[in-house]
Amino acid sequence: MRWVQSVVVLLCGWLGTESLLAQDSRPPVLLSEKAAALHDSLFLMDGHNDLPWAFRERGMPSFEKLDISQPQQELHTDIPRLKKGGVGGQFWSVYVPSNTRLEGTALLTTLEQIDFVHAMIQRYPETFELALTADDVQRIHAAGKIASMIGMEGGHSIENSLSVLRQLYDRGARYMTLTHSATLDWADSATDEERHQGLTPFGERVVQEMNRLGMLVDISHVSIDTMKDALQISQAPVIFSHSSARAIANHPRNVPDEVLKLTAKNGGVVMVNFYPTFIVPASAERGKARTEFKNRLEAEGKTEDEVNREVARWENEHPIQRGTIHDVVDHIEHIIQVAGVNHVGIGSDYDGVDSLPVQLEDVSTYPLITQELLNRGYSESDIRKIMGQNILRVLRQAEKVAANLKAQD
Repeated sequence: MRWVQSVVVLLCGWLGTESLLAQDSRPPVLLSEKAAALHDSLFLMDGHNDLPWAFRERGMPSFEKLDISQPQQELHTDIPRLKKGGVGGQFWSVYVPSNTRLEGTALLTTLEQIDFVHAMIQRYPETFELALTADDVQRIHAAGKIASMIGMEGGHSIENSLSVLRQLYDRGARYMTLTHSATLDWADSATDEERHQGLTPFGERVVQEMNRLGMLVDISHVSIDTMKDALQISQAPVIFSHSSARAIANHPRNVPDEVLKLTAKNGGVVMVNFYPTFIVPASAERGKARTEFKNRLEAEGKTEDEVNREVARWENEHPIQRGTIHDVVDHIEHIIQVAGVNHVGIGSDYDGVDSLPVQLEDVSTYPLITQELLNRGYSESDIRKIMGQNILRVLRQAEKVAANLKAQD
């Protein structure tokens, strides 16, 4: 009955925190002319959008059937709202589930996802252009288009091969999240059993090869030990493409303060995720309870369909606390306080999550973050760093490291 006691304790904490959050009377953020003008003038780059997987979940419809040049209310992302949100650059995630590594389809599915991003860019050339370098990003943004970069979400995509890693770089991938939800043969995940206490020697070689290529090392989704190993080994700044502050929301997907400090020394950037489970303390506790409940069902030998039905019932009985834009900016502020304003960015996770905070429901809402940062007293120069300049700096530094390493070959 230990699992029952654990869930009860977690839910008691969750309900208590929810009661406290209900007393939060912070008002909605109202966009001023000053903030709108500032947002229009700055460069905004988001570290993580799952639109390619959202299409795949819908059976990969053609762009004629699901035309993102028109409003698509079942998605978080479409071109009209990207323009309203002032998006200048976007890392499109080419996520594939971790279980594809067990089925032998991880690489194939990743290539299909990369092909989707290329097809989207070709279908809407007036809006998107593929960016491979920091210079590309700036040139494309200056031309009034969205600089589109590709990010792989999970090292299972390379199927334990440095040769495959190089081939995926050649196809346009410019970051790789070292793990997703599952621990790999060479790296521990934040949400699975830790088998290696970080990176194995092969995992270290993966990081080193990413440095040589100029591919950003993304340590969202990895264990704390893997975070620390990657930060120690990487000669280039690392990123957390979509993670938040563990000191505020105690979830294993978030970054503890000790790692925030190491990230600052490394020169990297933590791009804040908007998902309530990683943002709202109450929802983080709910997330732990949900995971323990699901693990208990699986340990009992229930089928996948049975587990999914029981988890869905549990979720209906324990609805998520969404939080608001204020909760997201709280995380940005905490990272600034611990690591500094040069080491924080935006990594929304749009179209990869099933819930979002109030006033951050889709890609049109980024200007409200600019407004709230102004409300909290941040300078225009600091806001420009947060919204896009920090990740652009990291891209440039990674390219310099790669050039230096290649010169030594």
